[in-house]
Amino acid sequence: MATVVYTDGACSGNPGPGGWAFAVGGGLFANGADAHTTNQRMEIAAAFEAVKALPGPLEVVSDSTYVVHCFRDRWWEGWLRKNWHNSQRKPVANRDLWEPFIELVRARGDVTFRWVKGHSGDAMNDLVDRLAVEACVAQVGRTGDGDPGELGPADDVAAWAGTGPAAARTALAARTGPAIEGHALAVFGHRPPELGGYADNPTADAVRDKMVEILEAKAVITDDLVVVSGLRLGAEMLGAEAAVEVGLPLVVVLPYPDPESVWPAASQARFAALRNQAIDVVLLQKKKPESKARAGAALAKRDVWLARHVAEALLVWDGRDESLGKLFRTLEEHLPDDIWVLDPAGL
Repeated sequence: MATVVYTDGACSGNPGPGGWAFAVGGGLFANGADAHTTNQRMEIAAAFEAVKALPGPLEVVSDSTYVVHCFRDRWWEGWLRKNWHNSQRKPVANRDLWEPFIELVRARGDVTFRWVKGHSGDAMNDLVDRLAVEACVAQVGRTGDGDPGELGPADDVAAWAGTGPAAARTALAARTGPAIEGHALAVFGHRPPELGGYADNPTADAVRDKMVEILEAKAVITDDLVVVSGLRLGAEMLGAEAAVEVGLPLVVVLPYPDPESVWPAASQARFAALRNQAIDVVLLQKKKPESKARAGAALAKRDVWLARHVAEALLVWDGRDESLGKLFRTLEEHLPDDIWVLDPAGL
């Protein structure tokens, strides 16, 4: 059966600050912001982000005829035949969003679209409306699983904002955990099998030593440098150990409670020692996942959250591992000029 995802966009001023959102009932939800955009672009972005995020057969439900008719009535076929011109022989608006979106939908072949009337009492349409307005006002995105928690009134930017974007961001932070203070650098990368194994070894030692060198150099030019790690075995834990060695503040971001509980005792002890040295621990999900699939999804959402909340990223990657390649592309969307790749083979 197809997963049903609802999408919506919001904009204040049109053009002006905007927000997009998507949500699966009882499952994944996400929203995001754009400082200067239009309502139509946010509607496209909402559906595009949903299709990128959700694998398998998918039904996209939107109150935007602009989005639904493009696919249901196959507008895109005419656009392609006419070299991206519409029936009035004018260039298709928002081609920069439409072109990759249409390419993805065509490549997948398992995505359908359905229109729903906005503000008609549909609970999920109302939910994504509120999430889109939230992102529009706060200009901050978030992602999660299940109930998004308290939300402001739908389609009412002024009422949600109260005294403006600052108030909206304060309210959002109260619901989604503290922001990371300082110039945050997140560490990602290979797991132990690609770093010489789970025990101490020359490859892991070389990676840690190089991280120490990098962090020492960055600390000289950045007074408020903070290292952020999820403490997964491998590069993330090595990055946390490098931060402690350099004497930099460490913030730990966990996708759910006690992710180390399935590890061997020695690895659990190493995790606990680093967590206890952190200045803050951010927990993104209150309940442990019920399956490996949900755990994997929570880790993916953690990566997106980090990409949106840090200033830089250090990725230990040999350039071949495709899962890290996907992570690199996620980071590149949010930090195009601030990703540092460390190839362990070159150490």
